[in-house]
Amino acid sequence: MKRHSEQAKNEAMALATQKSNKASNVVDDLANRALAMHARYRGKIQTQAKVPVSNLHDLAIWYTPGVAEPCRAITVDPESAFAYTNRGNTIAIVSDGSRVLGLGDIGPEAGLPVMEGKTLLFKMFGGVDAVPLCIRARDAADIVRVVEMIEPSFGGINLEDIAQPKCFKVLDEARHRVSIPVWHDDQQGSATAVLAALLAALDVVGKPLDKIRIVLFGVGAANVATYRLLTAYGLDPKAIIACDTKGILHAGRSDIDQQKAEFVDKWRICLESNGDKRRGGAELAFRGADVCIAFSRSGPDVIFPDWIRTMGANAIVLACANPIPEIWPDVARNAGAQIVATGRSDFPNQVNNSLVFPGLFRGVLDVRARTISNGMAIAAAEELVAAAREKGLSPDRLLPSMDDWTAAARVAAATGVAAVTEGLALNPLDRDELERRARDAIGQSRASVERLIEAGLIAAVPRPHTI
Repeated sequence: MKRHSEQAKNEAMALATQKSNKASNVVDDLANRALAMHARYRGKIQTQAKVPVSNLHDLAIWYTPGVAEPCRAITVDPESAFAYTNRGNTIAIVSDGSRVLGLGDIGPEAGLPVMEGKTLLFKMFGGVDAVPLCIRARDAADIVRVVEMIEPSFGGINLEDIAQPKCFKVLDEARHRVSIPVWHDDQQGSATAVLAALLAALDVVGKPLDKIRIVLFGVGAANVATYRLLTAYGLDPKAIIACDTKGILHAGRSDIDQQKAEFVDKWRICLESNGDKRRGGAELAFRGADVCIAFSRSGPDVIFPDWIRTMGANAIVLACANPIPEIWPDVARNAGAQIVATGRSDFPNQVNNSLVFPGLFRGVLDVRARTISNGMAIAAAEELVAAAREKGLSPDRLLPSMDDWTAAARVAAATGVAAVTEGLALNPLDRDELERRARDAIGQSRASVERLIEAGLIAAVPRPHTI
């Protein structure tokens, strides 16, 4: 019996090694191709005119002397900048490059390709013009000051890849200092996507939200924001057990207590969560849990099959680390998980904030929302689930796919309606008008790129063997 057990263990280890090697080869191939393509195109974005410029008369309208008239109008009424310029459709993506997903503190220059990628997604799936601003300001107060200084040029701010705990300070302070919406996608975008995936998964397994127990594995920006949004949605914090690298969070964690002035949210989780008052290693948090939400470090072998086996029936595992999830999906399923989601597009159930931010900002800009509330994020999450439900939920199909731009238009409409309902919209619009505007904006963005490709002004991506 022992011999069979050892044989099974060895076979499992060999299979895991084979999968890891295969994944490594895929990652290496993609890395080489990505490097070649970024060099070929010299980045991913450019500025494109949207007005006709055919002669000197056109130039006289768009620049001197005609441009003086909108300048005078804006001097009288600064808010009219939203009517006379592209400010109402432009956001800034602000990052110091101190916590780039999967890469760490790589600095502003190295973070620029990520911000350009974000800009591309904003345009293609939201029709939103975004400007990547990678800055050398490292202190939270300096980053907030940058946001304040650039406010006149933008309709919203998307904070990106800023290390914790300063990312919490930057978000909270910037929201108070400026009159345009400020959003930190690593926090709020990830949390919104997780809430959507969780609601869909609970629907599939038939469990009510108020009867489940959740493990938050990792207490970085994404899971702190997830904690905030889940509790705002109505989940009892006592039903949540959070774990960091030193084990379960609880009120007796003196190491966190000593740093509570800096890690305010983490200490709050220690005090509010863990109704069972469990202590010890992370493996103890999994016992009897219905859901694991993991944002920790790239795997595999960060979460172990033995931990999954101790979870409750029909367990849900959201292993969201990139580029490799904390545990391989098939390993988690073999250990008893009913539903497994990751942050990757090559596995079922991708949970990624790209499902959220393009559509959400589209709606935010169209209604001129003053801020982005929890209610607006919740509306976006619920709309993603509604869109997925119409196509049929299943253990392998929780959310729309990343390239489903019709879902982004629906998220825009739902977000905008929530802003109007909460009294946060300066330009109230109804749902039909919001969805129409979103479809038009996204459709025009995608059509523009298609026409430029057809005209040969954007070269088609060569096939792998031609690189």
